[in-house]
Amino acid sequence: MLPHDILSRGCIMELSVSVSTLLDVPLSPCVTPDAAYFTENLIYAANFIVENVDNSALTCCNSVFQDGSRQRKERKKTVSFSSMPTEKKISSASDCLSAMVEGTELKKVRSNSRVYHRYFLLDADMQSLRWEPSKKESDKAKIDVKSIKEVRTGKNTDTFRTNGTYEQISEDCAFSIIFGDNYESLDLVANTADVANIWVTGLRYLISYGKHSLNMIESSQNNMRSSWLSQLFDKADSSNSKLQLIKELNPGLKNVKMELKFKELLKAKDRVGSDVTRDEFIEVYHDLCTRPEIYFLFVQFSSNKEFLDTKDLMIFLEAEQGMPQVSEETSLEVIHKYEPSKEGQVNNWLSLDGFTNYLMSPECHIFDPEHKTVCQDMNQPLSHYFINSSHNTYLIEDQFRGPSDVTGYIRALKMGCRSVELDVWDGPDNEPVIYTGHTMTSQIVFRNVIDVINKYAFVASEFPLILCLENHCSLKQQRVMYQHLKKILGDKMYLDSPKPEDPYLPSPALLKGKILLKGKKLSMNCIATEGEVTDEDEGAEMSQRLSIESTEQPPAIIHKKFQLSKDLSDLVTMCQSVEFKDFPTSFQSQKPWELCSFNEVFASRCANDFPGDFVNYNKKFLARIYPSPMRIDSSNMNPQDFWKCGCQIVAMNYQTPGLMMDLNIGWFRQNGNCGYVLRPAIMREQVSYFSANTKDSVPGVSPQLLHIKIISGQNFPKPKGSGAKGDVVDPYVYVEIHGIPADCAEQRTRTVHQNGDNPLFDESFEFQINLPELAMVRFVVLDDDYIGDEFIGQYTIPFECLQPGFRHVPLQSLTGEMLPHTQLFVHVAITNRRGGGKPHKRGLSVRKGKKSREYASMRVLLIKTIDDVFKTALLSLREATDLRENMQNALVSFKELCGLSAVANLKQCLLALCPRLTGPDGTPLLLFNLSDQYPSLEPQGLLPDVLRKVVSSYEMMIQTSRAVIESAEAVYDRILHIQKTGMFHENLHELAVKEGLKGRKLHKAVESFTWNITILKGQADLLKHAKSEVQENLKQIHYAALTCSLTKGRHDGGGSQSGDNKGRRSLEAIPEKATAEEELSDEDLSAY
Repeated sequence: MLPHDILSRGCIMELSVSVSTLLDVPLSPCVTPDAAYFTENLIYAANFIVENVDNSALTCCNSVFQDGSRQRKERKKTVSFSSMPTEKKISSASDCLSAMVEGTELKKVRSNSRVYHRYFLLDADMQSLRWEPSKKESDKAKIDVKSIKEVRTGKNTDTFRTNGTYEQISEDCAFSIIFGDNYESLDLVANTADVANIWVTGLRYLISYGKHSLNMIESSQNNMRSSWLSQLFDKADSSNSKLQLIKELNPGLKNVKMELKFKELLKAKDRVGSDVTRDEFIEVYHDLCTRPEIYFLFVQFSSNKEFLDTKDLMIFLEAEQGMPQVSEETSLEVIHKYEPSKEGQVNNWLSLDGFTNYLMSPECHIFDPEHKTVCQDMNQPLSHYFINSSHNTYLIEDQFRGPSDVTGYIRALKMGCRSVELDVWDGPDNEPVIYTGHTMTSQIVFRNVIDVINKYAFVASEFPLILCLENHCSLKQQRVMYQHLKKILGDKMYLDSPKPEDPYLPSPALLKGKILLKGKKLSMNCIATEGEVTDEDEGAEMSQRLSIESTEQPPAIIHKKFQLSKDLSDLVTMCQSVEFKDFPTSFQSQKPWELCSFNEVFASRCANDFPGDFVNYNKKFLARIYPSPMRIDSSNMNPQDFWKCGCQIVAMNYQTPGLMMDLNIGWFRQNGNCGYVLRPAIMREQVSYFSANTKDSVPGVSPQLLHIKIISGQNFPKPKGSGAKGDVVDPYVYVEIHGIPADCAEQRTRTVHQNGDNPLFDESFEFQINLPELAMVRFVVLDDDYIGDEFIGQYTIPFECLQPGFRHVPLQSLTGEMLPHTQLFVHVAITNRRGGGKPHKRGLSVRKGKKSREYASMRVLLIKTIDDVFKTALLSLREATDLRENMQNALVSFKELCGLSAVANLKQCLLALCPRLTGPDGTPLLLFNLSDQYPSLEPQGLLPDVLRKVVSSYEMMIQTSRAVIESAEAVYDRILHIQKTGMFHENLHELAVKEGLKGRKLHKAVESFTWNITILKGQADLLKHAKSEVQENLKQIHYAALTCSLTKGRHDGGGSQSGDNKGRRSLEAIPEKATAEEELSDEDLSAY
C-alpha cells in the first residue's frame, strides 16, 4: 500500500488531472528517456492507488486534508466592521451575575431520561434561583442561594449517570447545583460551555460572599488590577505611548483592533479628540486583555476571588498541573516571576494578569521540558533506536528537475537529522559530483558537501551521523572521494572493524562524535585494490516487486555489478550495505553490522504480509526505508507505516513540508532532538509478541485514555492566499492521533465564525491509546471556507511528551516556523481505562467492569511440558487482576461520590470533598486520622446519610489499597518465577518436533509461546505500577487532609507502625531491579 500522504493536500486531484492529461496526450518527442521513465512510473502509481489502496487503512491515518466525509453546514458569509463581539464579553464576576439576573434558557435533566427546557434566572436581590415555567407553585420553583452546598461541573451526579441521554450531553455544558441538608442535585445543561461557565462562576461567587451588591463585588475584584493599571497609565507621557503600553502588555493584540476599540469608546461617549483618560485606558485593557476562559479558571482556585495566595497556587500547581512536591517556595517563585503589580509582589499574591502570564509562559507549554534534553537510555545497540533520516538531502525541490544545494545538508543537520544521503557520480575535472541520476537535477561538488558535513555534523546532536553513500563513480574518482573523506573528516570517521563475536551494534553513546559511512564493502578476503559489488542505484529501481504474491517470501531484485575501490571500501565498517533476500535467510546469515535498504512499496508489502517477521528482523538489524522513485514531486511517505514495524532509518524528503514531515519533526523532539529515539520495549525484547498491523489492544501494553479539552485559541493569522474573505477568519481545530492502526483517530471542534483573535471552543475529546510509546498527537487549526479549508497552523507532539493540566500549544506554519503569539489553550488529562492515572508503559489490556471481568489467559502450545508450566500462572494472573481491579473500582466509586469524574486525581477529589466535612458552624463532621499508614476517616458525631456513604466508599478504597500494598510483591514474584520457569526457548523446536508439530502448527506454537511470555511480563509490570499508584494515593490523602486542616493525628514516624518493619516494608516500591526483563539472565535471552 502506498503511503497516505500521497493523497494529502489535494494531491489526488492534481495527480488525477496530470495522469488523465498524460493518457490523452502523446508524449512529446522532446521528452527524454529518463522523463518518460518517471512518467511511466507516475501513471503506474495512479493505477496502483485506484486498484490497491486499502480505504479503511487510509481513513484511520489520513490528514485533515483528505477526508471527504467532513461536510460543513451551509452558511452565509458575513463581514463585521466592529471590534465588539455580538455577545458581551465576560471579564468579571459582576458580568456573570448580571447575565444570571437577566436569565438564561437551560435544560433541566431528570433521572427518568427526561429533559425539560426551562428559563432560569437569579432574583435581583441575589437570594434565590428561580425557573419557569413549572408545575410547582412559584415559591417552590426556586432554590435559596444560602442552601446551596456546592456547584459541580460536568456530568458528575447520579442523575446524569442514570439519564438515558448521558452520551448525548456535552461534558463542558453540564453542571449541577447541590443543595439542602440531603445534598439534593439540580442538574442542568447550558446551550454552550460559555453559558455554563457564567452560571458556575456566579453561583460559586454567591456561595463564597453571600449577599453583596454588584458594585461591591466589582470593586473588590478589580481593586488590585485597577491600581496597577493606574500606575502604568500615570507613567505614560502621551496617548500614543498609552496605546503602545497595552500592546506591550499583550504583544499578540492587533493594532487595528486596539485603535478601533478606542474610537468606538470615544464615539459612545460623544467625545472628540485622541486623549485617553485613565478610566478609559483601564476599561479598554479590561475588555481587550481579559481572557474569559482564564478568568473562570482563576476564580475557581482563588479563595477570595481577587488573587491567588501561595496556598491557592500550591493547590492549583499540584492538583491541576500535576507538579510533584510543590512547596510554598515554589508558589513564591511563580509569583515573583510572573506577577506584574507591585502590590502583588509585596504581598505574595498572584493577580489575574500574573496568572495569565504564568499560563502563557514556557513553564505551561504542552511539551514536557524533561524531553527537551536527552532523557532516554543511549547505551542500547544502534538497532534499538529510530534514527532521524533524510532522503536525497542535496535536493531543495523536486526529484526530477529541482536544484541541488549544500543548504539541504545544513538544514537537515541543524534539524537533528542523523542520516543524510550522498548520490555521487563522476564529475568534470576529476571531482565527483552529487545529484540524482537519470534526472535533470543540478549538480554540486562532492568536496563542498563534505566540508559542510564536517562543519555541521554535530551542531545539533553529538550522536553518530550516518552518511548513506550511493556510489556510481569510476575507480579513479572513487579514490578522489576517499581522499576527501579522509582529509576533511579525519578522526571523525569511525573505522574500527566490527567484532564477529558481538551480537549487536555499538550504542549511540559509544559512537558520540563519530561519522559512519554506509555503503558497499568488499569481502574481507579481498587483497586487490578493487573488486566487484552490486550497484546501488535506487533511482533506477523498477517497481517489479509489486507483482509479488502475498503468500510468498519477497524475492530480491537483481542488480548490475560495478567496480569498488578497496580504499573506499575500508571506510565502511558498521553500516555495510547488503541485498535483502528474504527473512529466513537474513535470520540465518545476516550480520548485525550489515544493513538492508527497502523501497517503501516493497517495505509496505513486507509490513502487510510478514508483520511479525519484519518486527523481529528489526530487533537486531538496521533497516533503511527510502521513498519510491515514483515520488518525482518529492512527496513524503508516512513514516509511521514503518516505525510501527520497528524500521530505524525512514528517509524523508526534508524539502517538502506537510503532514508527513510534521510527524517526523514532532517524533524526534522527544529525546532532546538528538536524532535518536529509543524504540518501545516490545520492539526490542527478544522474546515478545507484537504485530505491526494490530487493530486492537497490544498484549503486554496497558492502554491509556487521553482526555483533551480544546478551550480557546489566540491570534490566528489570516491564511496565506485566502483573499476572498478579507481579514475574516473562521477557525476550527482538529485533534489527530497517529500511531498503530488501533490508535489512529481524529476529532474536530465546531467552527467559531469571524473570530481569529480569541475564539472560544470549549470542546472535550477522548481517545484510547493502545501503544502510547508509538503514538503522536497533532493539533491542526483550519479556516472554514466554501472553496477549501485553509491551513492556519499545526503542532505535533509525541504522546509521551504531553504535560497534564492547563497548557498552551504553540502553533507552527506549514513550513515549520513558529507563528508569533499564535497558540491553542487546552487541558490535558491521561488516565488508564478505569481512571487510575497515567500508568507504567507495560501491562496487559483487559476489559474492566464492575459486574464482569476478563482475566488474562495463557495460550495453548500443544507442547505438554511447556503448557503445564504456563497453566500454573493462571491463579496468580487472576489474583493480580483482582487486586488491581478491586482497587480501581473502589477508587472510581469514591471519585463519583466526591462529584468528580474518573479524570480527576485523588487529591482533587479530597479537596472537593473537604467543604462537605464541616458543619454549618464550621465544626468538623469528619477528621482524617493520619497516625496509621492507612489514613482513616473518623466521625465526630452523627452523620447525615450522604456522608455515611462517603465514609463507606472511602473505607472500601483504603481496604482494597491495603490489599495491593500487602499482596502485590508476593504475586509479582510468583508471576516472574513462572515466566522464568517457562523459558523453554533453548529446546522449543525440539520439544515441538517430539509432539509432532510442524509447518503452521509449529509457527503457531512459537507465536503462542512469545504471547505467553509477553503477557507474563506485562502483568508483572502492571501489578508493580498498581502498588506505586496506591502509594501515591496515600501521599495525596495526607496532603489533602493537611491542606484542609481536617486531621486528628499527624504521621510523625513514632506512631503505632514505627516498630513494625513489615508495615514499613509494605509501603516500599517493588525494587526497580526486579523488572520482568531483568529477572531473566542474559544467558536466558541470548539462547532464544
